[in-house]
Amino acid sequence: MLFYDRRDAANKLAEALKKYEGKQNTIVVALPRGGVVLGRIVADALHVPLDIVVPRKIGYPGNEEYAIGALTETGDIIWNEEERAHANKAELEKIVEREKKEAQRRLSKYRAGMPDRNFTGKTLIIVDDGIATGLTMFAAIKSVRTLGAAHIIVAIPGGPADTVEKLREEKDIDDVIVLEIPSLFFAVGGLYQEFGQVEDEEVIKFMKIATNK
Repeated sequence: MLFYDRRDAANKLAEALKKYEGKQNTIVVALPRGGVVLGRIVADALHVPLDIVVPRKIGYPGNEEYAIGALTETGDIIWNEEERAHANKAELEKIVEREKKEAQRRLSKYRAGMPDRNFTGKTLIIVDDGIATGLTMFAAIKSVRTLGAAHIIVAIPGGPADTVEKLREEKDIDDVIVLEIPSLFFAVGGLYQEFGQVEDEEVIKFMKIATNK
């Protein structure tokens, strides 16, 4: 285990992001749900606002924990085309429609009472609790670029070497901060000793703190 829990990872990630502390026009943008736990701590440490972006994983029919695609906020999908070719198209369409609805539910519920996002011309630090295939992160990047982000920094506790390399090669990313790249990687939860489910209520609590700042 590389981190005790998400808070431990967040504190270490905040330290690695010190060069962005207090920077104007900088926003920490977290991926719900787990990423918001880290995002709140990182945003507070850097003295910058917290917001969210809500891409959604598209899982393989019958094994939906295995990502074969990811949905952007604009409705575009980034696919693993090889895996997509083997999946049942009708079942995939159902999953996509369900995830579109869930993305909108989360965006509305988690940002209730907050002003509309304004990412135009801003530096965005995209934070999640880890990556595996990277599809969801790439969907997040595409979403915020569409929303006008000028500079994009990806900040994560850990992930597999091949996915991290893809992030570092991506032209839309200005900086990639990764604390740990395990020699053997099986799942994001394997980075942590404690990796409990994060519920809606916890995300809303962190977002209300952001609203009241």
